[in-house]
Amino acid sequence: MSIIKKILLLVSIFFVSYFSQISAEEIKKIGKYKDWEAMVVTDTNGKVCFAQSSPILQAPKSNKRDAKLFIAFRPTEKIIDEVSVTGGYEFNKNNSVVAQSGKNKFKFDIKEQGFAWID
Repeated sequence: MSIIKKILLLVSIFFVSYFSQISAEEIKKIGKYKDWEAMVVTDTNGKVCFAQSSPILQAPKSNKRDAKLFIAFRPTEKIIDEVSVTGGYEFNKNNSVVAQSGKNKFKFDIKEQGFAWID
């Protein structure tokens, strides 16, 4: 499966979950640990397990949005530790997407439909 198809698959899963169009039987919440929540969804390609977290701090504070960081695992495709992020808005194609945690900075290379992935 090409990277574009994988990206579109993940975007579809997360986009649908945000708008609560997937029933409670399809997305199962596994548990919560500190600021992270673990979930699993089963689609036609098998299980997709992921953890999601919202930022503790956002700048500017006045701009409230539904930003999330995801770590996904797709065992049937042998994909582990796939990192993606949504800022709660569509990313500008001409700008870089960079997340910072403490002194660590992470550049997201692939941008599609309000989500970004590390290549």
